[in-house]
Amino acid sequence: MSDEASELLELTRALRAHAEWQRATGVMALPRATRADLDARGGPPPEFEPGARGAAARRSDPSPARAAPAPSRAAPGSSHDAPAPSRAAPGSSHVAPAPSRAVAPESYAAEALEQVRAAATRGESMPPDLVSVAPPRVVLPVAERSAALSSLQAEVAACEACGLHATRTQTVFARGQGTVGVCFVGEGPGADEDAQGLPFVGKAGQLLDKMIGAMGLDRDEVYIANIVKCRPPKNRKPEVDEMSACVGYLRRQLDLVQPEVIVALGATAVQGLLGTSQGITRMRGNWKLYEGRIAVMPTFHPAYLLRSPAAKREVWEDLKAVLRHLGRPVPGAKTT
Repeated sequence: MSDEASELLELTRALRAHAEWQRATGVMALPRATRADLDARGGPPPEFEPGARGAAARRSDPSPARAAPAPSRAAPGSSHDAPAPSRAAPGSSHVAPAPSRAVAPESYAAEALEQVRAAATRGESMPPDLVSVAPPRVVLPVAERSAALSSLQAEVAACEACGLHATRTQTVFARGQGTVGVCFVGEGPGADEDAQGLPFVGKAGQLLDKMIGAMGLDRDEVYIANIVKCRPPKNRKPEVDEMSACVGYLRRQLDLVQPEVIVALGATAVQGLLGTSQGITRMRGNWKLYEGRIAVMPTFHPAYLLRSPAAKREVWEDLKAVLRHLGRPVPGAKTT
């Protein structure tokens, strides 16, 4: 059996074990991501004071870190290797049905993986061990990517697809290189961004830079963009038609930059990326998948943190989860 088939079979067994647990407990959902990795409270303070820039180089393996599957509680006397019921209970369609003995393990594993990705595409929460089914990052050569992004930026600058173009000073495309595999996505430009042509340069942007520094990253190493490229009048929330007209540009940016993780800043960013109307308070801290291929961590927008400083601690937990998913050390965390 190939390494890939073995890996898929391991995922399948974890899903089957969880199906047994569902049958025994009546709970119809994937388990919430384990927070054992969030128990360590070391590292930069929640105020996101700038940390040391330029953390240690990334590990040689470019694929996302794969967390061990969360432990499952099977029904008394049951075995994790026993086949699950042939039909999943209502509300648990993302758990693949058990195969007959005539089905090859590799075929069933591949089917289970496809169902997991389909669930992710629907915006369902994914624990880190299931988020890691996202394919490895494939980055274009620097010159080719730079040329493609420049061409796209020129296209955005001339865009008149929605009414926002009539009141803008200029479009706001992106900043940063995205070399570390992290992309921050916000809502849209404000007054400072509209004036300078760069995202996140006002007070919220200054706080975002501190957040990035606390992660041990440099602001130029990450990629930062917005759902809409023009400032909505009076900084109002972008309307649905405005987001629909503009989000295709962001999709093309992500296709070119190919981040391993997208940090979605606020409810509008999550809505634009995942097409969900759920509130950010419920969604933050729960892994998602963008188009079944890029891990997404929803968290609060820096502008919200300026109004509610107590929420900085929750955001820091989210950012630590991002670092661990990337296989990067958490600055200041205690090691054993």
